[in-house]
Amino acid sequence: MNEETHVHEHPPEGASSDWTIPQNWDAYSDEEHRVWDTLFERQAKLLPGRASEAYLRGLDVLKLSKPGIPDFEELSERLMKLTGWQVVAVPGLVPDDVFFDHMANRRFVAGNFIRRADQLDYLQEPDVFHDVFGHVPMLADPRFADYLEAYGRGGLRALELGALKQLARLYWYTVEFGLIEEEEGLRIYGSGIVSSYSESQFALEDPSPNRIRFDLKRVMRTDYRIDDFQQNYFVIPSFDELLRVTVESDFAPLYAEILDQPDIAVAELVPGDDIITNGTQAYAKAKAAQMPETA
Repeated sequence: MNEETHVHEHPPEGASSDWTIPQNWDAYSDEEHRVWDTLFERQAKLLPGRASEAYLRGLDVLKLSKPGIPDFEELSERLMKLTGWQVVAVPGLVPDDVFFDHMANRRFVAGNFIRRADQLDYLQEPDVFHDVFGHVPMLADPRFADYLEAYGRGGLRALELGALKQLARLYWYTVEFGLIEEEEGLRIYGSGIVSSYSESQFALEDPSPNRIRFDLKRVMRTDYRIDDFQQNYFVIPSFDELLRVTVESDFAPLYAEILDQPDIAVAELVPGDDIITNGTQAYAKAKAAQMPETA
């Protein structure tokens, strides 16, 4: 295994059977704390007027503005009082069943490592900044906290039904890259956006991507990419509605229906889409033009 990747096939030495490890907060270097502070300061200036009310409220009540990488024990104590969730450290990406089981039991798994100072703008794997700054403020919202618990239970069922790919798309287009309609306009709440300096602006302000009102089946049929900006963003009307749809839907027949249907491409629009923004796809076209021609 390459130590830089933080990907393991089995719990590494020192990890419990559920893959959790001590955060070892005292072991963080001054440089690592400075990286957190640099990232935090940059995003904190950018997000007012862009991030959802729920996210900004969570950032405040959890006191994440305190300098340095947060101590998971202190953070969990605040979070438990609000929604019954806690943050547990893991060595990196964990197996799907482990991930879902923790989530179903209101434990949010977070990497305990942080990117280097020369990786501020992109890291392939989620680090403590993505996991804590990006995800944890939303866990202070009772509706979203309930949604993630329901998603964890649904994930365990999806594994049994062979529909993990379809359910993973729901996570991607809500938890990671979701938008919401608020009175003041569209706002971001997905962790992959709020923790990214460039995508925080692109997702809301760039004319390139499509912005489509959320539809459960549509989302679960839609491909995504992990290495660049999204070209389709899905917009929920409220967290209450996201929770309601998740809890009240019987996913088994949904899986049976969509598994027989073709996947929808990354930037594609299809009949029935409730389109808020019909994107120009200028960004994707420009990137494609930069690609070298193949023989």
